[in-house]
Amino acid sequence: MTEQTKKSGLRSVSGAIFIIASLAMLSACAADPDYSNVPPVPTAAAPEAPAAQKLPAYRVQIGDVLDIELYLNPELSETVTVRPDGMISTKIVQNLYVYNKTTDQITAMLKQAYKRILKNPSITTIVRSFAPIRIYVSGEVANPGEFLVVGQALTLDQAIARAGGIKPSGLRKDVLIFRRGAGENEKVYVANYYAATQGADPTKDARLAPDDVVFVPKTGAALRYQAYQQNFQQFINPAVGIGAGATIH
Repeated sequence: MTEQTKKSGLRSVSGAIFIIASLAMLSACAADPDYSNVPPVPTAAAPEAPAAQKLPAYRVQIGDVLDIELYLNPELSETVTVRPDGMISTKIVQNLYVYNKTTDQITAMLKQAYKRILKNPSITTIVRSFAPIRIYVSGEVANPGEFLVVGQALTLDQAIARAGGIKPSGLRKDVLIFRRGAGENEKVYVANYYAATQGADPTKDARLAPDDVVFVPKTGAALRYQAYQQNFQQFINPAVGIGAGATIH
């Protein structure tokens, strides 16, 4: 073995020892999170999640199927689907915009429109089936992708759990939420996932809106390592560092 190979091997071993020692020091200095302000979980045999005193009225989404019932004029009753442009069309009304409106609001608009042919229209609007809510999670998560849910939209914690959790390279305190809905004017918000979980502050767990995109950015350290890989590491001679596995005589 050449003298240069021996020196390379010694440097590699020394570097490994330094990394191990540094990790040990970090582990010794790191304190466990403090959850003393969190109440203990109830141990009842049949625990119940807290119920909301009053939930907001459901607002119709694209893809929902609506039953429009006219009890005194059943020949005009029909089932329609909310189109991608947020509108519905019936036998009497064309291109009625119903997206993000409650069934009561839709019923009022239909009654006003049907007065052209009926003296006192009796109309009821019922949601026959709900379109699935789509939430997208990308960035530094284990399993990025599209996630479907019927009913109430996911919270930030639930969406990230669906995506397999945040990678060690992910930024937990500044998770971005891109909100567009059915329109084209996108807004961006920031959420503190760390405070909602490790910080034991459940109020930070925001409920998402349909079609929200959750993006977990890289940490500063991960970005620096990525830049190092892109701008420096790829130009290093592959032979450098192979002495780590060499036997020193």
